Order: sequence, then structure tokens, then C-alpha cells
Amino acid sequence: MERIEELKQITSQVRRDIVRMVHTQNSGHPGGSLGCTEYMTALFFEVMNHDPSHFNMDGIGEDVFILSNGHISPVLYSVMARNGYFDIKELATFRSINSRLQGHPAPDKELPGIRIATGSLGQGISVSIGAALAKKLNGDDNLIYCLTGDGELQEGQNWEAAMFAAAHQVDNMIVTVDFNGKQIDGPVDEVLTLGDLKAKFEAFGWDVMTMNGNDLEEVLNTLDEAKKRTGRQKPVIIIMKTEMGMGVDYMMGTHKWHGMAPNDEQLEKALSQLEETLGDY
Repeated sequence: MERIEELKQITSQVRRDIVRMVHTQNSGHPGGSLGCTEYMTALFFEVMNHDPSHFNMDGIGEDVFILSNGHISPVLYSVMARNGYFDIKELATFRSINSRLQGHPAPDKELPGIRIATGSLGQGISVSIGAALAKKLNGDDNLIYCLTGDGELQEGQNWEAAMFAAAHQVDNMIVTVDFNGKQIDGPVDEVLTLGDLKAKFEAFGWDVMTMNGNDLEEVLNTLDEAKKRTGRQKPVIIIMKTEMGMGVDYMMGTHKWHGMAPNDEQLEKALSQLEETLGDY
């Protein structure tokens, strides 16, 4: 329980980082970032085998994370900085000209922790499959983790990837879908419904799990179980139910904050709801 409380404190600070980062440049995507904070905190601070102090591009000997929905870079940059990939003060440069912290992760900036450009939606699962197969070829028993958005799954490439992963028994990869039911144009079910996502992936031959992505303890337990299910000749996927804008009351329950930054007054209101636990950058 003590570790759970420590991780909860980290999630609060990460959420503060997110709203401050997008406010500074009046640009960015706070909604999905806030919704995925528990998952990203659990992954980077507890679940993944990774070494921020010795980052290398090939990722051999450690787990690799790929953020398919790259627009939620604020949450990625925050957990990376607070893990020691780079100085947390650099968060203040988010989306600035020539910053390493671009709106979508970009490897050309040589930012430790970033191995591939993401944010061209619908490609992360395919890239993760390639990375997972490379690990098999290298005799590397570590895992590939991929986070994708529900709206991304409206793109056909994902379903080609789903067929390929099952057919080739890519069983050293854990994909998680941020299923918040909202995308930039409105509710997912109104833009292009995904139907029964669990049944779809099961029909494609995947091992499918579900979890509440805003319950930190459930996230930790589910990811632990997912790791146990790797190596069984089936790709593993977690359908993660989250609330867009989680932690900031006026951002929740709407798609409005998918890609809009808070003004000064809204920032202060958001920060008043989020405890400063590790110190702001």
C-alpha cells in the first residue's frame, strides 16, 4: 500500500506538469494525457525494465515503449523527465521552437527515451510488431509496450497489423488501447463506432484483457497479469477504460479538451485540484 500511495503522488505531479506544459505554449493535448496518467506512471515507475541513465536506440536488454497516439506527448515527457531521462526543467520548453520536446515525439531531436517518431495515428501497433520481432531475432526476452488511442483503431492499418501479429505469434508485446470514447471530432461512437472491440480482437486471435485505467492498483495488477500471459504464442492487448481529462473536473466528460490548452484562470483552477507532491519544474 505504501508503494501505491507513492505512485499516486507521482500521478498528481505528472498531471500538474501536463496542464502547465500545454498552458505555457497555449498548445497541446491535455485531455488524453490526463486520462492516461495512471497507466504511464505505473509503466515507467514500476512495470517496465528500463534504464534511463543508459539509454540506447536499439533497446536491447530492456523493455521498449512506443506511444502510438503521440499527441499525448505531455504525459510521456513528464514521466520520462521524472524518471531521469532528462532534466525536468526541460519540460518548460515543450513545443517551443528548436525544443527537443516537440508536440509529437521526434527522434531527430535526440531526446533520450524516444526511438521513433509517432503521432501519425494508426501506425504504433505495426511499429511495435516490428520491434517485437527484432527482439526475438536478437534473443532478447524483454517486452515491447505500445499505447494506442481508440480513435486510431478506425484506421485500417491496425487490423492488418492485428492479423499479422496473431498469424506470426508475436507474443512478446503488450498493446494497450486508451478507450476513453472520445476523439477530436466528438464521441467515437458518433464519428465511427468500433463496436465490440474485445470481441473483434478475440476474433483476430489476440489474448484480450480489460481494465479501469484510472484505478492505479487495477492498472498495476492487470499489467502484471499481462506480462504473465506473454510467451504463449498470442499477442496480448488490454482495453483500458479511461476518462479524458481525468483529475481536472471541467475537462472531464467532454471531447473539448482533446487538443485545447487552458487559459490563465483555467490553469489556476486545474492546479488547485492537483496536489504538488514532487515539486514543479
